[in-house]
Amino acid sequence: MTVTVLNTEGRLAQNIIYFCRALRRAEVPVGSAQVNDAIRAIKTVGFTKREDFFVTLQACIITRVEHIQVFQQVFNIFWRDPEVLESMIQNMLPMLQTVEEPKKPKAAETRAADAVAGGQDQDIPRQIEDELTLDAQFTISQNERLNSMDFEQMTNAEIKEAQKAIANMHLETPKQASRRFMAASHGVKIDARAVLREARRTGGEVLKLPKRKPRPKVPNLVILTDISGSMSTYSRMMMHFIHSMALKQGQDWAQVHAFTFGTRLSNITKSLNKKDPDAALKAVGQDVQDWDGGTKIGESLQNFNKDWSRRVLGTNAVVLIVTDGLERGEADVLKAQMSRLRLSCRHLIWLNPLLRYDQFEPHAKGIRTMLPFVDEFVACHSLNSMRELTDILSDAKQTRLKQRMMAAL
Repeated sequence: MTVTVLNTEGRLAQNIIYFCRALRRAEVPVGSAQVNDAIRAIKTVGFTKREDFFVTLQACIITRVEHIQVFQQVFNIFWRDPEVLESMIQNMLPMLQTVEEPKKPKAAETRAADAVAGGQDQDIPRQIEDELTLDAQFTISQNERLNSMDFEQMTNAEIKEAQKAIANMHLETPKQASRRFMAASHGVKIDARAVLREARRTGGEVLKLPKRKPRPKVPNLVILTDISGSMSTYSRMMMHFIHSMALKQGQDWAQVHAFTFGTRLSNITKSLNKKDPDAALKAVGQDVQDWDGGTKIGESLQNFNKDWSRRVLGTNAVVLIVTDGLERGEADVLKAQMSRLRLSCRHLIWLNPLLRYDQFEPHAKGIRTMLPFVDEFVACHSLNSMRELTDILSDAKQTRLKQRMMAAL
């Protein structure tokens, strides 16, 4: 077998360095030591076939399983895979709405193309911009496209824009009436005490009948977010959503409590009290140790019901559980804990990113177990789907998706 020895003075070593820089732009941590190891490894192994080159670079650079998918997409684009390169070119050009539906990029492919391009959008010829101006009637609004785009398919720049939109998102508080009353000009009951106080001033004569109405009660918001490997992109976007809700504590919501679960349950409420979102998310990353791991929904809910439910589910709390429902534990445990959680809160709403698929059906064991206990079944894969929460909580809209899923069981 003939092996080609790598000349470290040639362009291949420089290409490996640039390839590692592209991975950094795609948010894959690559240090200088890993770059040197990759160059030395290729020098030792040499070239036999493309698969060996791929495996060698992956072994030297990738340290976490969630980065493999991004590495594969960047590798295919950078080392000139024809099919993916064509897709990359389409992603780099401005989007046009044509008769044919464009092929959806694979997970992490758009972000990888954006990382390899490295800001090359500025080099697009001027004549293309003029042509697009003439055909503007066929284009899609950038805001509309961003609102409907799947978080998984966004570039780094689009993710930052989506994070800004989430930070300004307002989640309307559901209206609830408490047992306490307050004075009101058009109340539902006569305020007997106020009538007697007024009568004492007029010698016992009743001139008007003050009224009162139930005082509105602001509920707590409790969010349980799945941070397993299958929820990686969506859980990170949900962290920005939770942080924006936490900053509105005392205004829209009485209290906001946040928990993450994968293989264990973690309380991240205190970490989200920081006003700076970057500092808050950094604190969350330091506190939570099971990012991108497995999923044990039943055991995590059991720990929540045992240790936290009585502390945080007061005043008829609203609970949002964010997960794809891909449970690895026992279905009986999950069923018992979902039943207990449903009895402990006023509204239980399930946000599931798998609803982005038009042909989604509840075949997974965890989904079939959890579905009967939730009030609403909502998607959370885009900005538009997250905005639907406001209408659902205000009782202005019902998706009736749960009823359709239950009929399919």
